[in-house]
Order: sequence, then C-alpha cells, then structure tokens
Amino acid sequence: MKQRVITAIVALILFIPIVLMGGIWIDVLVCAFAAVGISEIFIMKKQIIVSWDFILALLATLTMAVPDSFFKFLPAFLNKYDIFYIFVMLMLVRTVLSKNKVTFDDAGVYTLAALYIGTGFHFMAAIRNAHLGLAILGYVFAVVWSTDIAAYMVGRKIGKHKLWPVISPNKTWEGSIGAVICAVIIAAIYVTLVPTGRNNALMIILAFFLSIVGQIGDLVESAYKRFYGVKDSGKMLPGHGGILDRFDSMLFVLPVVAFMGIL
Repeated sequence: MKQRVITAIVALILFIPIVLMGGIWIDVLVCAFAAVGISEIFIMKKQIIVSWDFILALLATLTMAVPDSFFKFLPAFLNKYDIFYIFVMLMLVRTVLSKNKVTFDDAGVYTLAALYIGTGFHFMAAIRNAHLGLAILGYVFAVVWSTDIAAYMVGRKIGKHKLWPVISPNKTWEGSIGAVICAVIIAAIYVTLVPTGRNNALMIILAFFLSIVGQIGDLVESAYKRFYGVKDSGKMLPGHGGILDRFDSMLFVLPVVAFMGIL
C-alpha cells in the first residue's frame, strides 16, 4: 500500500502540471503514453520489442496519437488515416516477408491496438487544447476517477452479485450501479463549481453514460489481460501496473466525449 501511495503521489505531481500547461507539453505526454501502451501490448503477447513489427505498430499508434495539426504538411489528397493505413499494409506485408512467423492474427492485434490506444490518447490532448478544454478534461477525470473509486468501495462494502465473473471476478453489480450514481453526483457538483461552457443538465446526464462506458473500457482491458494470462499490462508504475491499467477507462471515454461534440 505504501508503494502504491508513493507512486500515485509522484505520478500526480508530474502529470497535473503538464495537464495544466497543455499545448505541446500534453501533446508530447500523450505520445509517450501511447508509445508505452503499444509496448505493453507486445510484452503481454510475449513479442520482441526491438523488431520491425514493433516499429510499424509504434508508428501506426503515434500517427493516431499526434495532434491533427502535425499533418498539415501533407498534400490535400492525404490525411492521417491514409498514413495509418500505409502502416497497416506494411504490417500485413510482414506476414509474407516473415513467412508467417508474424501471422495475420498478429497484424490484426497490432492494428486494433494502435487504433484503440492512439485514438484514446489523441483525444486527451485534443480535449485539453480545445476552448475551455481544461475544464472539460477535468470533468472527464472527475467522472472516470469517481467511477473507479466508487465501484471498488461500494463493491467491497455491499457487493454480492458478480458483474462479469469470467472476465473480472471482483466486480459486482452493486459496485457498478454505485459507481454510476457517484459519477452523476460528482459531475453535478463539478459543473456547478467549474464553468465548462456547456449545458449543466446535459453534462450531468452525460456523466451517467460516460460512467458506464468507462466501466466497459475497464472490462475490455480485463478481458485481454485474462486472455494473455497477466495480472497487469505492465510494470511502469510500481504498485499500479502499466499505462493501460491506469488509462483503460479513459481510452474509451475520451473518444466518446469528442464524438458527441463536447469539444
């Protein structure tokens, strides 16, 4: 527990100032997070990090993670998705060049992971750097973190009915419902105190759905960790696991916030 507390304090001391500064600082941070995230996928799959496969997957991930303004140098007929697709094609070519030592399944995992991780972290920076973005990102953190904390505490206190025991045996329906209720309450308090430039009632209703989406993101990560037979996605954060362990819910919630036009 002491290790977890120390790690959390140090991480917040480093993370919060960068979020507050925004701009290029958070752009670099999310790219670093994305790079670590895709490396954790390779480690869970017991694949070699120093390889052409990792380089291609990393470049595909960063293509999705970097700010859209990074691609302004491209001619009009190209965009970031075209670049991403080029890396996908190269990953498929690797199945041929490696004589199927790199399989089609491997290429599929790397493509999906690059899209999932890169897009999620991209929107962390995109939301922060938008108009009133700090307030919106703070709202997202408040909803996701209150969901995680309440799900654990309520589930531990009164949880009796397993939510999805095959995937995550410790999660309960009571914890999940309590988490949604807590997230809505925290969101209501947050938007009352912090101007977000959005309709307060809408933001409170949105918290209900984001809490559920965040819990789904948590279960998705639990599913692939169970598939690969690991407890944590990585060991970057002592006592807390890897980057994907800490941002599993965010990687689902942040794109939803952006897609719903909250930016």
